[in-house]
Amino acid sequence: MGLLERCQELFKTSNLYEVLGINKEATEAEIRRSYYKVSLKVHPDRAPDDPLATEKFQVLGKLYAVLSDKEQKAIYDEQGVVDEESDVLKQDRCWEDYWRLLFPKITVQDILEFEKTYKGSDEERQDVIKLYLQHEGDMDAITASALCCSQEDEPRLCSMIQDAIDSGEVTAFPAFTHETEKKKRARRKRADRERQEAEEMQKKMGLDDQDDSLVMMLKVTNACADVRKFQGYSLFIL
Repeated sequence: MGLLERCQELFKTSNLYEVLGINKEATEAEIRRSYYKVSLKVHPDRAPDDPLATEKFQVLGKLYAVLSDKEQKAIYDEQGVVDEESDVLKQDRCWEDYWRLLFPKITVQDILEFEKTYKGSDEERQDVIKLYLQHEGDMDAITASALCCSQEDEPRLCSMIQDAIDSGEVTAFPAFTHETEKKKRARRKRADRERQEAEEMQKKMGLDDQDDSLVMMLKVTNACADVRKFQGYSLFIL
């Protein structure tokens, strides 16, 4: 089965750009960044409960290999087809090694630096609005998916969304506008539990208190019980 067919089967679309959540006019940097974000969600270490995670991860690697190669990208853009025999899609390539080559290991300090530039940026706002639309206003899903987000950030995210609703940019989903207090309390309890896990990891790692940095780290990796998993990830900074 070819790449386009696999994309349709695994991601419900055969459009390579749609798989990454971008359009055909996206720049190289935007394609790379989107590939990172989507591939991180299905990284085999991060999604152990998804039986298709490895396959999705491999398909995303092939997809990016096509869109990052000028010749192959031109063929796809002009004809809507992928050259399955091209060198960029050779079968013996290790897509895990390919990913790690693109996104090397980082430190907690790298994450903190990324957080400084990301929070309050237009990119963050765009990401939050996309999550709002994707999850139809479900704040549980939005806060769980948002980068660099802790419980303290929730009012700020809600404000972004409310402004977009008030301006007519997005639809007012009932899940957001009529969220119950019970659901909000449950989310706060989960956040408290997450903070406790972060503090426990903090002690094990011998790190100083750095606000919510470890909480955010846990959200990015989704591997709060295993520090070694985080060592394989990278926050992509342009």
